[in-house]
Amino acid sequence: MNEMELKYGCNPNQKPARVFMEKGDLPFTVLNGKPGYINLLDAMNSWQLVQELKKATGLPAAASFKHVSPAGAAVAVPLSETLQKTYFVEGIELSPVATAYIRARGADRMSSYGDFVALSDECDAQTASFLKREVSDGIIAPSYSEAALEILKTKRKGTYLVLQMDPNYQPEKIEKKQVFGITFEQQRNEVELTEECLKEIPTKNKDIPAAAKRDLLISLITLKYTQSNSVCYAKDGQAIGIGAGQQSRVHCTRLAGNKADIWYLRQAPQVLSLPFRDDVRRPDRDNAIDVYVGDEYMDLLGGDNWKRVFTEKPPIFTLEEKKAWLATQTGVSLGSDAFFPFGDNIERAHKSGVAYVAQAGGSIRDDNVIETCDKYNMAMAMTHIRLFHH
Repeated sequence: MNEMELKYGCNPNQKPARVFMEKGDLPFTVLNGKPGYINLLDAMNSWQLVQELKKATGLPAAASFKHVSPAGAAVAVPLSETLQKTYFVEGIELSPVATAYIRARGADRMSSYGDFVALSDECDAQTASFLKREVSDGIIAPSYSEAALEILKTKRKGTYLVLQMDPNYQPEKIEKKQVFGITFEQQRNEVELTEECLKEIPTKNKDIPAAAKRDLLISLITLKYTQSNSVCYAKDGQAIGIGAGQQSRVHCTRLAGNKADIWYLRQAPQVLSLPFRDDVRRPDRDNAIDVYVGDEYMDLLGGDNWKRVFTEKPPIFTLEEKKAWLATQTGVSLGSDAFFPFGDNIERAHKSGVAYVAQAGGSIRDDNVIETCDKYNMAMAMTHIRLFHH
């Protein structure tokens, strides 16, 4: 089949809508549900992302996409005991692909609400079982076990979108799109991100260990499929904060840094010991945690509001306690899809425990950025690769 009619385009008033191939058949098969326009944009972008993560790291990869940018991306690095508790999978032996998915979904659970999931490897029954519990619009993978497919077909009253991608599909070198009746054409961004791009290190600290190189590549590959401007914080084999689509780079750095802070605050003892009621739904639990670690915790704890989610009123997570916990965050990697124009980005990154940076370089203030990295003993690689994505 080389053409598929869609319900509508980006919005219900945008009809008719379809996807089609100028040559050959569509490279995916619909196993369940009916795809929408945005579903397929998310599917094609997220598929490319997980394929590149798998190629760069040799590990199964997963991504959680919303509105054509990743909310999370990860590879199958085993979870620490703390992260098992944070992701509510304590004591469960996870398959590699399930590990990648749990990490990707756990990066920014609020943004992942209603996401589109991509897996680099076959979806197994365990991953499907975890996914069944989440609010999600669809999934793309190269294959599904028989048990996994049966589980996914029961999701969303049988309408959950399941796409099987042809792993051998290779697109044309030239890509096109239309905007306002005008056709744009360019060569596909086929730049390959490997450790070779991390060799130029102009900072005094030139030590980037293997785990940090892996995380820097994860951040850069994630940015390759994130709406620009964008930056990505990564640690332990996963993105922990993604700032997408901002006009100012420092705003990207702040947005992503705030998300990285929330990710780390979720691991604090005060959060891990929260007394949730058994009947609290997963989205309500996640929202309660984000409120608890944020500046609006009094809205949650004021009056009898806490009774909606907790069995007993938890103590307030004070600003001083949060600052003290965040000060223990270390070893974070930060990637940027273009150069950092000023050292203010590095100042903000330092507050979230960043120790390793990868950016294109080429700013007239590169010296200021390098000096700021040296101030905090960060190691920074200049890749000379811009990764704008629109």
